[in-house]
Amino acid sequence: MNTNENRSILASEGFQTLLASLVCILLGLLVGFIVLVCINPQEAGSAMLAILKNFLYFPRPAVALEYFGSTLVRSAPLLMCTLSVVFAYKVGLFNIGASGQYTVGAGLSLYLALAYQMPWYICMIAAMIGGGLLGAFVGALKAYRNVNEVIASIMLNWLSLYSINILLSKVKEASATYTYPLRTYNPAAMIPSLGLSALFSENRYVTIAIPLSVLFAILVWFIMAKTKLGYELKATGLNKNAVKYAGMREKYNIILTMFISGCLSGLGASFLYLTGFEQWSCSQTSVPAMGFNGIAAAFLGGLHPLGCIFSAFFIQHISSGGSYVDKMVYASQISDLILAIIIYSCSFVFIFRHIMNERMVRQMTKKIEKESERGDQ
Repeated sequence: MNTNENRSILASEGFQTLLASLVCILLGLLVGFIVLVCINPQEAGSAMLAILKNFLYFPRPAVALEYFGSTLVRSAPLLMCTLSVVFAYKVGLFNIGASGQYTVGAGLSLYLALAYQMPWYICMIAAMIGGGLLGAFVGALKAYRNVNEVIASIMLNWLSLYSINILLSKVKEASATYTYPLRTYNPAAMIPSLGLSALFSENRYVTIAIPLSVLFAILVWFIMAKTKLGYELKATGLNKNAVKYAGMREKYNIILTMFISGCLSGLGASFLYLTGFEQWSCSQTSVPAMGFNGIAAAFLGGLHPLGCIFSAFFIQHISSGGSYVDKMVYASQISDLILAIIIYSCSFVFIFRHIMNERMVRQMTKKIEKESERGDQ
């Protein structure tokens, strides 16, 4: 491979994003390991290894495969929240309200499933529309009143949480805080597996939600990169005034963007709760972290829908790996600490890319100057 080919690879945006993301991951793991050493030097190595191994912690292949399936089950909704953040960001909007839209999606899907015995596809559609309408409301505030979408989304996150807690308190036992088990009260609301569970040691929580989330990632990439709609939405994010001058509907595009973004988050919630993997606690006082983790996965994936497939799985892999750390030595939140460090490191992804580009420009400038000097001689 010649020098020009090497330079073209280094100048590639995809390669730069991949390299910067790997640097962020290594930096986060290194700082996390230092923290583990400070807490207990003797167990630091085994703790970090347990976090990184996750489902490979189990020596029996069948058990490891089953827990690998569980990691994928939680990766699917995380990927949907990641796509929600990416879709809005491509249009110049920061959807920090993915957690609230996720909450609404979870609440509506579970309520229809438990209170009205609706089938899984109706519950999924309701979750998608509910999250979309919440996102569209934020978009309308932004489009017509120029209300900052970050502030509006954060406020709606908490309104969504307590509203859903009240709604789902009607589908739980009086002495319990969790909603009724979905598998017992309405098996028809369970997302079908179509034989996928057999691939993961009969893990009953593995459903078509996993491949569906990947298909949505491909669909988001296709819309943003290959369609007229994607072009108009990205143009709106770059310059609303220019879009208006060109005859495009800039307000409509903002609302539509937040609606689609909210649909992705709400649908992601149904991908988890309609598997029966978790039940909703009506006493919880904090919004689900899935939406906030989606922000980290979005930047770690270079804000590219296809890259987010891998970053979402990695984030969930680290998060799940914390459960295998010795609780007598480290707190169970140690993986969350390492994850938080990686999240903060993600803010440097674009800085790394900027440094790499500046260095290549300087090298190219020096080469041109040398060649011009030789030509003068």
